[in-house]
Amino acid sequence: MATINLGNIKFNWKGTYNAGTTYAIDDVVAYNGSSYVCIQATTGNLPTVTAYWNVMSSAGTNGTNGTDVGTTITTQGDLLYRDASGLQRLGAGTSGMFLKTQGTGANPVWGDAGGGVVQFKTNHASSSVSQATTSSGSFQDVGLGMSVTITPTSTSNKILIFAQGATQAQSGRTRFTINKSGDSSGNGDLHAQLNASADSVANIETNSPDGNDFISMFFLDDNINSTNALTYKLRFSTDGGDTHFGVASSVPVMYAIELDSGVL
Repeated sequence: MATINLGNIKFNWKGTYNAGTTYAIDDVVAYNGSSYVCIQATTGNLPTVTAYWNVMSSAGTNGTNGTDVGTTITTQGDLLYRDASGLQRLGAGTSGMFLKTQGTGANPVWGDAGGGVVQFKTNHASSSVSQATTSSGSFQDVGLGMSVTITPTSTSNKILIFAQGATQAQSGRTRFTINKSGDSSGNGDLHAQLNASADSVANIETNSPDGNDFISMFFLDDNINSTNALTYKLRFSTDGGDTHFGVASSVPVMYAIELDSGVL
């Protein structure tokens, strides 16, 4: 029976190139980070000599284009991203943070969720409250715990003020405003920020003398000029007889809520 020599039917891996080794066709060697296949029997001809070798796979420039991901991200929670030069590690952020893109040409970062309540402060009168009374046409502090202090974390944020309580007047109109102090500017009675001609943030016209009314008022202070401690007070005045606040066994309460700039 005739014998047919098929030669090698697969490549022969010979490991790292050795100048003293005789190589046959289809032998494969590693040399300077690349691999080469022998196309003509040779001894002593480097794999870069194209008469004897063809490139099977080529190393990157200086063998450094590839990135070992296992050495780039090393800690649980790491993320892998690409910057202008290659793959990089973004270490785990603080609990509750979110991954934030900064757009084309910039790297991702961890950021706060934003767009919500930053902090909340409250103050209120005791349950056995005494009435505050005024007969003045000029604004007076209500007292009775209707004052709250808050230190904003950013001048770009906003402070939402809420106040409520029961009031009683003999006649005429009772006016209420919020007073701010502690800022580098923009202090004073805040109704003027609503409108230069405004005379209050809220008011009640007395239709039934000595009747009790319940007032709830909101004011959004979007004119924060410093991160100093800010104090907000409820103030009232009247153009009639005595006006009382904190009546009918009510417990007046006042809130200050710092809102992230992305909310409104």
